Amino acid sequence: MDDLKMYLEMAEESMKEAVAFLDDSLAHIRAGKANVKILDPIRVDYYGSKVPIGNVANVSTPDQRTIAITPWEKNMFSVIERAIINSNIGIMPVNNGEVIRLIIPPLTEDRRKQLVKDSKAEAEKARVSVRNARRECIDALKKAVKDGMSEDVAKDGEDKVQKLHDRFMKQIDDLFAAKEKEILTV
Repeated sequence: MDDLKMYLEMAEESMKEAVAFLDDSLAHIRAGKANVKILDPIRVDYYGSKVPIGNVANVSTPDQRTIAITPWEKNMFSVIERAIINSNIGIMPVNNGEVIRLIIPPLTEDRRKQLVKDSKAEAEKARVSVRNARRECIDALKKAVKDGMSEDVAKDGEDKVQKLHDRFMKQIDDLFAAKEKEILTV
C-alpha cells in the first residue's frame, strides 16, 4: 500500500510541475495587456553581475497598456534601457529621466491568432507531460505487480492515477481557455 501511495505521489508531483510550468509559460505570452512578467527573462549588469530588472528598480503597471520602471539609482537608466532594447520583447522604452515607460501596443488580429496558437502549443506540451506521468505510474504499477504487489491494489492505483490525470487535464484546459479569452479580448 505504501508503494502505491509513493507511485501516486510521484505522478501527482510530475503533473503539478507540468501545470505550474504551463502557468508560467502562459504568463510570459504578451496578450496586449501590461504584464511585468514579460520583463522576467531580461537581465541587467549591476556592479558586475547579471540581475533581473526587479532587483534594481521598482516595476509596476499604472494602467493596462503601460509598464513603469523606476530605477533606484540614476546610473541604471541607460543600463535598463539598453537591456530592454537588446531583448526580444519588441517594445521600445520611453525615458523621461525619472521613469522608464514601456507602452504595450494593441495587438493586430493576425498577432492575436498567432499568440493563441503559441498558447495552444504550450498547453499541448503540458498535456503530454501529464500523460507521460500517468504512463510512467501505470508502468511502475505493472512492474510492482510482477514484484509481488496485489493486482487489485495495482488496478485501484491505475484508477486513481487516471482520476489525477483527468483533474490536471481539466486544469490545463482551464488555463488555456483563460489565456485564449485574455488574448482575444480587444
